[in-house]
Amino acid sequence: MATGKYTRLDTRRQSTNYCSTVTIVVFVGLCLVGVWMMTSSSAVPGQNVDVPPQEKKNDVKEQVTKSSESNPKQFEDSQGDLPDDATKGDTNTNVAQGDNNSDAQENQEEKFEGKAEVKTEEKLDEKPEEKLDKESNTDKSVDAQNEETQSEQRSTEDGDSKKPEGEANSETGKVKSDDNENKLAGQGDSDENSVENQLDSGDSEKKSGSDETEKKPETEEKDSKSDQRGETENGQIVEKVDQNDKESVKSTDGQADNKNSGEVFPSGAASELLNETTTQSGSWSTQAAESKNEKEAQLSTNQKNGYNWKLCNVTAGPDYIPCLDNLQAIKSLRSTKHYEHRERHCPAEPPTCLVSLPEGYRRPIEWPKSREKIWYYNVPHTKLAQIKGHQNWVKVTGEYLTFPGGGTQFKHGALHYIDFINESVPEIAWGKRSRVVLDVGCGVASFGGFLFDRDVLTMSFAPKDEHEAQVQFALERGIPGISAVMGTKRLPFPGTVFDIVHCARCRVPWHIEGGKLLLELNRVLRPGGFFVWSATPVYQKLAEDVEIWNAMSALTKAICWEVVSITKDTVNGVGIAIYRKPISNDCYEKRSEQRPPICEASDDPNAAWNVPLQACMHKIPSDSQQRGSQWPEQWPARLGKAPYWMLNSQVGVYGKPAPEDFAADYEHWKRVVSKSYISGMGINWSTVRNVMDMRSVYGGFAAALKDLQLWVMNVITLDSPDTLPIIYERGLFGIYHDWCESFNTYPRTYDLLHADHLFSKVKKRCGIVAVVAEVDRILRPEGKLIVRDDVETINELENLVRAMKWEVRMTYSKEKEGLLCVQKSMWRPKEWQTVTYATA
Repeated sequence: MATGKYTRLDTRRQSTNYCSTVTIVVFVGLCLVGVWMMTSSSAVPGQNVDVPPQEKKNDVKEQVTKSSESNPKQFEDSQGDLPDDATKGDTNTNVAQGDNNSDAQENQEEKFEGKAEVKTEEKLDEKPEEKLDKESNTDKSVDAQNEETQSEQRSTEDGDSKKPEGEANSETGKVKSDDNENKLAGQGDSDENSVENQLDSGDSEKKSGSDETEKKPETEEKDSKSDQRGETENGQIVEKVDQNDKESVKSTDGQADNKNSGEVFPSGAASELLNETTTQSGSWSTQAAESKNEKEAQLSTNQKNGYNWKLCNVTAGPDYIPCLDNLQAIKSLRSTKHYEHRERHCPAEPPTCLVSLPEGYRRPIEWPKSREKIWYYNVPHTKLAQIKGHQNWVKVTGEYLTFPGGGTQFKHGALHYIDFINESVPEIAWGKRSRVVLDVGCGVASFGGFLFDRDVLTMSFAPKDEHEAQVQFALERGIPGISAVMGTKRLPFPGTVFDIVHCARCRVPWHIEGGKLLLELNRVLRPGGFFVWSATPVYQKLAEDVEIWNAMSALTKAICWEVVSITKDTVNGVGIAIYRKPISNDCYEKRSEQRPPICEASDDPNAAWNVPLQACMHKIPSDSQQRGSQWPEQWPARLGKAPYWMLNSQVGVYGKPAPEDFAADYEHWKRVVSKSYISGMGINWSTVRNVMDMRSVYGGFAAALKDLQLWVMNVITLDSPDTLPIIYERGLFGIYHDWCESFNTYPRTYDLLHADHLFSKVKKRCGIVAVVAEVDRILRPEGKLIVRDDVETINELENLVRAMKWEVRMTYSKEKEGLLCVQKSMWRPKEWQTVTYATA
């Protein structure tokens, strides 16, 4: 009996001991669960697990709220209490968004079963004051697992951060797999906060902490911002932001690594840091936010409108002029007797590739030094120097090409020659009565280059022929010029606009085929204007010269040109014949033979674009209010005064009576140039010489630049009102052109291009890319482009020029109008595009 009693007693004692053990184990387990719940807010967000973004964020938000209520002093630890990983967890809580959702939390807890629990035990192990007295060897194995898990996570995150942009961002907006999308979104949020923490670490270390009352508004604000981002969570915008943030982190990888090795933010300071970097409603934004926004804009630009520019693979190489180097069209010509092969033959589709740079290209020498010398490698052609070197056209001098200032007809200097002309006919009055000159067969344009000293503006032209790079030399020197030829078509100028036409040994057969070519000069020459001809037939007695002189004498008499002077310059050894066009039709009516005939009344002398030449003369205007019936005001008075033939009964381009329209345009451009262009764009105008107004109206832009040492080529587009005669009447010059085709100039010949509402109009006809490629072709590296246009067009242009690595110096918009100023770079693409019609 006793034995049985003792047995029952032992059993009770054993049962009691067993229950105590179970109770202790359960209590310890409950403690572990409680501690895990308290610390999970700093552990869970740091994980990179495959959890749907919304579920993950709801769970995190709920955990943050619980931990805040149960442990309000969580964010008040000292700097040494929390390791870096824990601080990172706190700073990443700004990804939380949405309302608490128990179903989402349960789903999330199931997915966290493995890694999240390991991470929790690791966090517990990192807090000595929260360790339990009873730890087994199992904890050591857990630590080893934690280290292995962290290593795997770091490698996974590194792999994600190194993904190329093409994988991280989707231009087409295709839906990615859930796993990849969630990883990108989570990584983006983490990286954004990491960058902000690093940039603001100095300020954050000065702060001691934050209490619960500061934390709650912060959480609400983060939730609000998260809701906004959640609306486009699966869209392209979030993907772009994430990828841009990754790029920011790449530049600070080393700093982040150092921080992980021992540098720690106080968690209280981290809380304040979050409040600063996410609010951005104060006076100062963060550098991280500014950089992020800019990179987002650039990435959006590249994805939306990025253009893959290529180099033109053409026979002409760096000197390519599309409408003059159309070899396929030139080969198919039936005849080249009238220099048809030197005329414009534009391709059906304008090229959209970029012209290469000559090897060794340098910034051009500035005016006026450029008149005497240019860099050899900018125009590396020596043929003209070899042929004409003894005539003082151009010489090779070391790394320069030099221009002695002479020419075939003025070996001892252009200024002496210019003054000799004025002495022969004082009525010419350079820079007063005579302001705008046309120089035919200009060579290297020394005549026009030195006429600037006499306040005269000269339009020089010569063909792109065996006299290599004549006009290219002129433009590189800073002298106006175009590539053109006296062939089968009219010159691209209106009738009766030039004060003087000059030809110094230009070798043009004026007398052939009824004088068709000389009659073209008669069309563009102002009534009462002069034709200056200094050629060998004037002063030499060779049989050929005598024959030409006799033919010219008969022709000039038939068209009623008066011989004003025939003189010989003893210094240069050349003779100069000067003729004057009549100012009335009296002589025409008194001719015994009506040859050449008077043009039909329907023949418009101002029609000049691709119009065939005819051997006829246009009548002199007889109405006193008709253009050409009077000589303009003397220079410079003619610049600001409306021409006498602009009447109040006429409606101007902008809708006002023509004289008022003219005056308003002039005042407008004087105001814009003085208050905006000269001082507001950071342009060093002393380096600007060759300027083009790509869509001029009355020439107001050029007139406003009168006091600067530059010249402006005013372009009147074919679809604009024909105001080019007004520009010439003001003492300026210009040309007709269609911007769906290339301009007759060599590459890299203008310092500044100005386009006022050009691109929005021309893109409707031929596309904006081809026009931008043409702009790049004719603009010098480091040259400027100023565009005024609608905002949509400005944005398109900005995208295209950014793709060419141009510098956007200024952009401005108001309502629907915009202004853009960009600078061309030296960048050239690596890929080539063969232009078949321009390849031999």
